[in-house]
Parts: sequence; structure tokens; C-alpha cells
Amino acid sequence: MADLMSGLMIVFLFISLLYMRDVTLEKERIQEVAVAWHEMQRKIYDDLLEEFHDDLHRWKAEIEEATLAVRFREPSVFFETGSSVLTPRFREILTDFFPRYLQVLRRYREFISEVRIEGHTSSEWNGTDDQLDAYFFNMELSQNRTRAVLEFCLRMEAVKGDKEWARKTITANGLSSSHAITDQKGNENRSLSRRVEFRVRTDAEHRIATILAEGEGRR
Repeated sequence: MADLMSGLMIVFLFISLLYMRDVTLEKERIQEVAVAWHEMQRKIYDDLLEEFHDDLHRWKAEIEEATLAVRFREPSVFFETGSSVLTPRFREILTDFFPRYLQVLRRYREFISEVRIEGHTSSEWNGTDDQLDAYFFNMELSQNRTRAVLEFCLRMEAVKGDKEWARKTITANGLSSSHAITDQKGNENRSLSRRVEFRVRTDAEHRIATILAEGEGRR
């Protein structure tokens, strides 16, 4: 009986060691992906900043390193109030911006899983005080606006060489007021909340999920 228990203890110890080894390897692989993603994020940010540094001020735009979002933050330039029709000025900006934007991203295509065009609004809607009604009215408006931006961009003659990749990768996302910008006291800045963003998502999440799935399959 004692020999049997000793044998079982050795088996359990061996299984535990194998499990610990797999967990360690899994952790190391995830860390490698995280480090590689951080380096890639920095490279994409640096390239975007180098390309658009001289244009950001006149476009009323900025590039956020943490999210790789190119944020256009001058609502009066984009659309008329309550409309999803692009203004001539915004068409002019996009005509200059978008082909150059794709040119930068072309270097990193194998690492990019999605490019999101995001439309954001404030929480208000003229004619209603009901917050939920305003949210859904703005949801429809923001979705129509991002679709209009996407369609205008993809129909440019200057991007025809990238059109197939762009069609599979770039999405239009109307987010209403769900990501409204607030100050430290939680008060909404309605003007800054109305914005359009081009945001890059890499495949880092997919790679980490694959590593975790492989780990589960071995256990």
C-alpha cells in the first residue's frame, strides 16, 4: 500500500511539474507577444507622427500613442448639425489624409487585424430630454456618419491599389455618446465628445488567445 501511494505521489508530482512547465512557457510566449506588440505600437505611432506632424494642427487633429487613434476633433468641420453628409472641408482633409494613412499602414499589414473608423457624439439631442432616446438617435447618426466617411475613403481613386485590403480590414463604427469625453469631475465636454477617429487594432489579442487555447488543449 505504501509503495502504491508513493508511486501515485510521484505521478502527481510529475504531472504538476509538466503543468508548471507549460504554464511557464505559456507565460513567456505571452510576454514575448506583449513586448513585440509594444515595439510595433511605437513604430506605427512614430511613422504616423512623422507623416502627419505638419498637418495635425491645421486639421485640428491629434494622434494618441496608447491607442494609435488619429482623432479629428473639430465637429463643425466634419458634418452639419444632425447631418451625415461630409462637409467640403472634411472631404478635402480626408482626400489628403487617407491615402497617406494607408501608405503608412501598408508596412504593418501582417500585424493589423482591424482599422476602425469611429464616430462619437455628445450625449445631447435637440428636441428630447430623454437620455435613452438621445443615445439611440445619436447612435444612428454616428453610424451613418462613419459609413459616409468609409464610403468616401474607399471610393478614392488614389487608394485603388489598397482597396481590397481596406475593404476587408476597415470598419465603420458608430458609438453614439458611449465614449464621451469628460473632465476630472465627470462633466461632459460636448464639443470634444463630437469627433471622428481612425483607430488601429493589431492581432496581439488573437495571438495571445491562440497561445491560451493551445495551453488548454495540452492540459
